[in-house]
This record gives sequence, structure tokens and C-alpha cells, in this order.
Amino acid sequence: MIDHRKLGRELDLFVSDPLAGAGLPIWLPAGAAARHAIEEYVRELERRSGHQHVYSPPLGKRELFELSGHLGYFADDMFPPMRLSADDEFVLRPALCPHHALVFRARGRSYRKLPLRIAELGGMYRSERSGVLGGLSRVRAISLNDAHTFCAPDQVGEEVVEILGLIRAAHAALGVRPAGFRLSLRGPGEKYVGDDAQWARAEELLRGALAGVAYVEAPGEAAFYGPKIDIQIVDAAGRESTISTIQLDFDKPERFDLSYTDSDGSRRRPVMVHRSLVGSMERLFAYLIEVHQGAFPPWYAPVQLVLLPVDDGQAEAAAELARRAVAAGLRVEVDGAGSLGARIRDAARRRVPYLGVLGSREAADGRLALRLRDGRTLDPMPAAAALTLIANQVATRTPNLLPPPPPPAP
Repeated sequence: MIDHRKLGRELDLFVSDPLAGAGLPIWLPAGAAARHAIEEYVRELERRSGHQHVYSPPLGKRELFELSGHLGYFADDMFPPMRLSADDEFVLRPALCPHHALVFRARGRSYRKLPLRIAELGGMYRSERSGVLGGLSRVRAISLNDAHTFCAPDQVGEEVVEILGLIRAAHAALGVRPAGFRLSLRGPGEKYVGDDAQWARAEELLRGALAGVAYVEAPGEAAFYGPKIDIQIVDAAGRESTISTIQLDFDKPERFDLSYTDSDGSRRRPVMVHRSLVGSMERLFAYLIEVHQGAFPPWYAPVQLVLLPVDDGQAEAAAELARRAVAAGLRVEVDGAGSLGARIRDAARRRVPYLGVLGSREAADGRLALRLRDGRTLDPMPAAAALTLIANQVATRTPNLLPPPPPPAP
């Protein structure tokens, strides 16, 4: 069975050290490079769809989380407050939404500026039991791709439909294969906030957004403040989990007394739509490592090109070509130590998409012979053409190592 923990160690993506603590993985350079590429992509996708990015601190005063309801409904999953003085207690946040509510209320808001979409890749913390922690899939320090849209009630349906489109686009680019959609509802005997009318309205809006989409209903899986659409994945061991979510919240706007000025000059309460396109970076990578078996699409492969000079005579040519590749935006390494066969095998073990072999003839002619991760080899070509080929595949964020063949001549 494919296990992201084993592959993560073999590919030097992350490490878990007992001295750091259980559930607190450390991203190594290779894993950090892949993660950075995905974070850049997600931020750009959000920016193009009208999101504004913010930074907020990963902890706050106890009163913030009392007001948000987290300490009342979610305390068992939170770390204990840190007491600095008799009247000064801080809490590691279990969610980003309280801080984003503060972003909304930082200034007056008009209906003309809605929907207001606030996004952040931010840290949050969950006090998970040691027995349920594992690799990247279940951790205590979480880096969440998160956003909150503040909108008028009549904008919610359209907003949820648009978010579903963004989720589909992100999944296609990353290679995520959803196992299904789930409408998570209130269940009996659980603690929830809000009245029945709010919950019924929220459920109606989410059902409408899911029109034409096959989904299952899951009573008892709602957030404490509202129902949600969860997009599920299944890992290599057959375990199901949530990768993306959309949640409706009428409660936080009331708790934080959020309002906007409507067209008639009256004060209105916005609806808060919580959403995550790809979930936490940790759970996302646990899934991607397994589904791709470590062979990530070229655009977020940790190293995209390894240059292999046949002997020392091509070392300078390889170094110069590496500088050109870096200038073209590629992640490149030069490996000149050991036999050529051993270096090719090492690059294959690391799942590097492209290998560039430089012999004396290629160095003299300014050419490069590319070998692909899947075993295919290309005839030597001008080095500039080889770099352009790789850069184009990376720029288009395709999973393919080569562009499609040209259509046949008529």
C-alpha cells in the first residue's frame, strides 16, 4: 500500500521529529518547494476571482474566542489558554473566521462593495490526541487555505455556485480526484448555534447550489454554526476525509455585530460564507503524495530538471545552462557526482520530471538530450528549445510531460 509517510521520508519532503512534538511536521526544502508552488497558484486563482488577501495572527485574546463561540462549542479541540497576567489570556486559534470577522468590521461597509471576499493561508491549531496523529494527514499545527465571503442574503446562492467552480478548477490543476459531495447537516444531541429558521434557510441555499450534483446527506456533520458542503477524498488505505468545504454562517455576523449600509440607508446583517478550496496544506499533500505516488505534475515538482554532465568536461556548460533555467523560472539542479547510470537512477527515484544529459557533443553544439520521468527519451535539441519546452509545460500547469502532438495535416 502507498503511504505518504514512507514516501515523504524517501523523497525528503517532510520530517517528524520527536523533539519538535507529535503532529508538528517540519517541511524540508523539497516539500517546501512543492508547497510554495501550490500556494502561489491558489493565491493567484483567488486573486483573479476577486479575493483580497490578509495576514492575521495565529492567536488572540480569550475574549475573541468566547465571542466567536469557539470556547463554548469547540473547547475540547483547542489548546489551553496561555495566561500572561490576571486579566490577559491568549489562545491559539482553532479557526481563522474570528479574525476575518474583525477584518470586516474594521471599517464601515456598503452594499455596493459586497460580496467582500477575504482570503488567507493562515495557521491554526487543534489539540489532537497523540493516538490519532499521523504524518501530514492529522496534525496539530495546520496551514489552512481559507476564505470568508461577506455578502447580502440574496447573493449567497450565486456565491456558492462560483466557489464550487473554483474548487473544480483547483482540483483539476492539482490532480485531486473527489470521491463525492456531502451535504453536512445538524444532528440530534449535538450543540449548535442559531435558530431553526436560519438553519432551514441555509440548508435550502446549499441544496440549490448543488442542483445537478450527486451528493449524500450527512446528519451530525455540520459545523456548530451552520450546514456545509463537504467534498470528500479517499486515501490509499480507503479512509475518507474532507478536502474542500463551503459553510454558511448566520451566527458570526450576529455575534460580532457585523453590518453594512443597504441601498435604502438601513443597516443590514451580512451572511458569512466560509470556504476552503483545497483544505489544509498538510492534508492536501498527504493526499497528493499518495495519489501521484510522489511523481507530482511538473509545475509543482520540487525539482523540475536535473542536468547531468557526462564528465567534468561538461561541468561549466551544465552550470551555465542551470543559470539559464533558473532565470526561466525553473527549479533545477546539476548532479555531477558518480557514474551517469547511478545519477539517472537517483533522479528516477526522486521522481524528477526531466533529466538533461550533457555530453561533449551536446556541450559543444549547445544542445541538450532530454530523458523523461516515464522513460521516454528525446533527440538532442537546442538547449534553449529544451528549456522552453519545460517552461511551457510548467506554465500551463498540465500533468503531461510533453505538449500534445500537432494535428495531422489536412
